[in-house]
Amino acid sequence: MTYECVSRTDVGLKRKVNEDAVLVRTDRGLWAVADGMGGHEAGEVASAKVTEALLHLPIVYHLDELVEVSIDALRQVNRELITLAHSDHRPRTIGSTVVGLAIRGEEFRCFWAGDSRAYRLRGDSIKQLSRDHSLVQELVAAGMLDPAEAEGHPDSNVITRAVGVSENLRIDTVSGDVASGDIFVLGSDGLTRLVEDDELFDELTSNPPDVAANNLLDTVLARGAPDNVSFVIVRIN
Repeated sequence: MTYECVSRTDVGLKRKVNEDAVLVRTDRGLWAVADGMGGHEAGEVASAKVTEALLHLPIVYHLDELVEVSIDALRQVNRELITLAHSDHRPRTIGSTVVGLAIRGEEFRCFWAGDSRAYRLRGDSIKQLSRDHSLVQELVAAGMLDPAEAEGHPDSNVITRAVGVSENLRIDTVSGDVASGDIFVLGSDGLTRLVEDDELFDELTSNPPDVAANNLLDTVLARGAPDNVSFVIVRIN
């Protein structure tokens, strides 16, 4: 199998600094999106440290090993960010969400902390692979909030996990198979809050990845782009 990959990152129309970062290592079958936490200081430092750590992973040959060294690297970044955040007279939080995708042969692993998302498009369907680490998602899972009310909830931006926020970084993973024609999407919430799943599906199944990427970015900008927006599209050929 071969991979066709495109990525985009943009500051949007409201923020002064792009706190997102993307990692594209198609040669290693590894991709990621990191979103420096909005409203926190030095979010761009956090997201850059996340993608830089994944860029310089040791060489491994098996999928499980690749995910293991990726998570180890993120935990090291977690420690560094916590130390950095407490290094001056005014303690602060320096954090970043992360969602990553690793592929070897006919298998994938997705790993994440926060609300940056991973999707897989196959056939006539789109499936969200990740599950948001957010207060609203926890309320939905507990049956305390209807899913239909989640998107517009006033606490929709409250994240319960991220790199740099807690001494004990918990990262979730999910596994599955890979088939020719599959399309994977990793995106920050600057994309997923403004573009519905069915719109993602329609765009990515109607156009080549590079054209779809341009159109998706144009759509986000046309809708006001209140946040940074970043995404990676990987098509399996």
